[in-house]
Amino acid sequence: MATEGSHSWSLYYKGMSSDNIKGLVLALSSSVFIGASFIVKKKGLKRAGASGIRAGVGGFSYLYEPLWWVGMTTMIVGEIANFAAYAFAPAILVTPLGALSIIISAVLADIILKEKLHVFGILGCALCVVGSTTIVLHAPQERQIESVIEVWNLATEPGFLLYAALVLTAAFVIVFRYIPQYGQTHIMVYIGVCSLVGSLSVMSVKALGIALKLTLSGTNQLIYPQTWTFAIIVFTCIITQMNYLNKALDTFNTAVVSPIYYVMFTSLTILASVIMFKDWDRQNATQIVTEMCGFVTILSGTFLLHKTKDMADGGMCTSPSMRNSKLMDEENGFGQEGIPLKRQDSL
Repeated sequence: MATEGSHSWSLYYKGMSSDNIKGLVLALSSSVFIGASFIVKKKGLKRAGASGIRAGVGGFSYLYEPLWWVGMTTMIVGEIANFAAYAFAPAILVTPLGALSIIISAVLADIILKEKLHVFGILGCALCVVGSTTIVLHAPQERQIESVIEVWNLATEPGFLLYAALVLTAAFVIVFRYIPQYGQTHIMVYIGVCSLVGSLSVMSVKALGIALKLTLSGTNQLIYPQTWTFAIIVFTCIITQMNYLNKALDTFNTAVVSPIYYVMFTSLTILASVIMFKDWDRQNATQIVTEMCGFVTILSGTFLLHKTKDMADGGMCTSPSMRNSKLMDEENGFGQEGIPLKRQDSL
């Protein structure tokens, strides 16, 4: 029996292509850089907010803060690694590995920003890892594409065009209808825009990455206008994501922003990939159900991170002097770190 088990595992690893392995390594590296960048950027945003208009209320003083640019550079490095990962592996394999960035972000927030993480938050981190590992182990092989024209044909099929139209409509409604009214009190508003636009950016990033990979392999894809169209979409989506992610980080707790953003972004990205690249067409029912179980495990982990963050915050102020200090801050509408307490109602 042991021999049969070893043989089945050897068959699995032989079936994992070198491209998938490259994508896996790049995705892991990306998560490390991106997880750390959340904390560095948050520190920069807090410094900038102390001397100027906060990003959460429409300010851009953080652009003059060196620490924010350090965090931005770290994120760019992570995004470049992520960009390369999508060129080698399917989105269903690459995207769930963002769970690692949640763990790094939550741990560093506890150490550096003093945003305490409850013991059950640690369990939430563990569930994120288990769920992500389950998805990765059952992810489909990368679709073999020989030209960016093939990707364009996939992107212009009726199914994906309908998805893109719904995403853009929802994003515009949130930006112009709900952000002015609920942006400072409901965390889902800012993160919703980031996640919706992000799902389209990942599909464009993957298309552009494939084009560059083929070009470097000797098949020039830069001569096709579709390549440059995907590049423009990537640039537009990333600028939009960066703007609203900054607002979310400046307004709400980092340890809460990171997991919720991860869940929404991953869900929509997997959905977009399934529609556009038809990933599930290359899998059987068992693999698909296992992937969904893994995703539910991730959702459970992020739920724990979300709920236990409030438990940790509630247990921080125990002495009378700390309670008095907190009450004075509440009268001004801000918590100990200058973060609007209104956010607690929305969580």
